Amino acid sequence: MHWNHETFTLYAVTDRTWLGEKTLCEVVEEALKGGVTCVQLREKHLDQEAFCAEARALLPLCRRYGVPLIINDNVDVVLAVDADGVHLGQDDLDLPHARQRLGPDKLIGVSAHNVEEATLARAQGADYLGVGAVFGSSTKDDASALPPGMLKKICGAVDCPVVAIGGVNKENLPQLAGSGMAGAAIVSGIFAQKDVQQAARALKTMLTDLVATK
Repeated sequence: MHWNHETFTLYAVTDRTWLGEKTLCEVVEEALKGGVTCVQLREKHLDQEAFCAEARALLPLCRRYGVPLIINDNVDVVLAVDADGVHLGQDDLDLPHARQRLGPDKLIGVSAHNVEEATLARAQGADYLGVGAVFGSSTKDDASALPPGMLKKICGAVDCPVVAIGGVNKENLPQLAGSGMAGAAIVSGIFAQKDVQQAARALKTMLTDLVATK
């Protein structure tokens, strides 16, 4: 799948906590209708078979909207369903091994918390970086907030798209103006909202303006 910096403008990270009576596919489609440009399927508590089933359900939906489906942490799921890529944390499979298994055409993103992690990941071939937690995180207990200015330092140190993640919502998003980021990865700011489509649309508008003035 073709991708560029705009692919990472509004990067939705799934969380089934707020699904209610809807399926994940239904809620993700609402987000896609609102302008989400990339979807990461994050499932920390599903077994491999259920994880693959969820990915297989989401993949044709993402394809229909021309948006890549990234799998969190699990190269086996990427290979099993032919998803578009994987996102790796610092404690997950190392990037060179992931690239060897996935080949040159899959997207590989890596979480980074400082310039050293960011430049190493890029040198090893990361296609994009997820940097945070810029405002702390409600979904990760061990994600401490980045020091002030770190996001901008990382953006200035690498030549690949940088996605801000961690507690980002429409209220604090303006604080990231001028950082050089390609976009933001958002969880509850999309999936916990009563009107997911409208929430995504508002975030997309804000991010498009922010990224254009970076």
